[in-house]
Amino acid sequence: MLQDLDGQVAWITGAGTGIGESAAIKLAEAGCKVVLSGRRRDVLENVAEAIGSGVSIKQLDVSDKDAVRGVTDMILEEHGRIDIGVFSAGINVTDRNWHNIAAGDWDRVINIDLNGAFYCCQAVLPAMRSQGGGLVINISSMAAKGVGKLTGPAYTSAKHAMNAMTASLLLEERNNGIRATAVCPGEVATPILDLRPVPVSAEDQARILQSEDLGDLVLYIAKQPPHVTINEVLITPTWNRFDA
Repeated sequence: MLQDLDGQVAWITGAGTGIGESAAIKLAEAGCKVVLSGRRRDVLENVAEAIGSGVSIKQLDVSDKDAVRGVTDMILEEHGRIDIGVFSAGINVTDRNWHNIAAGDWDRVINIDLNGAFYCCQAVLPAMRSQGGGLVINISSMAAKGVGKLTGPAYTSAKHAMNAMTASLLLEERNNGIRATAVCPGEVATPILDLRPVPVSAEDQARILQSEDLGDLVLYIAKQPPHVTINEVLITPTWNRFDA
């Protein structure tokens, strides 16, 4: 039986747009008290307005480990617990392949996409242990399941490592009641597509995964009873534009 999420505290990073935004809205609709984090306060405020009550904003750059700890402490001070962490903050860069990626851009992608998720996971663990359980959902990518030119070496490496990190977290913490899931979507119509070297047309974006699809999936994972862990989910568009 799926569990009732009413009153649970959910912290979502990358909550201003895309998958994080949709996850926050779906969890709020299910009764969670949601905490929105991201770098841009204006888009977070738009999401908070769409949700209405039971929401708070904690502006954050997840690549700053001290700031992550500080936000975690603020959430615990305000709510006393963190039941669900949806760590969705992620970027890529336009010049992303071996012939043109700058070292600084490599560092930026790794620091946000991988290190940021690690800092968030590590920050919530003490509270989840003390309360007897919790759920971490790391938003990874189908880029974690292979190697291709489309996403570039930095993003691909970060997502491969994120999947390994998520599996390691589950291995070490499951007997403390802590569950961890890696969600690996194929192409999703989110603002990250705007950074592609070759833009994705509006017509094509309408045929691939939508952020709401991922929000529904996050909610489904979160509603699983505590004795159930979904280790990893692969979700892709039915239509493959690369084979079209």
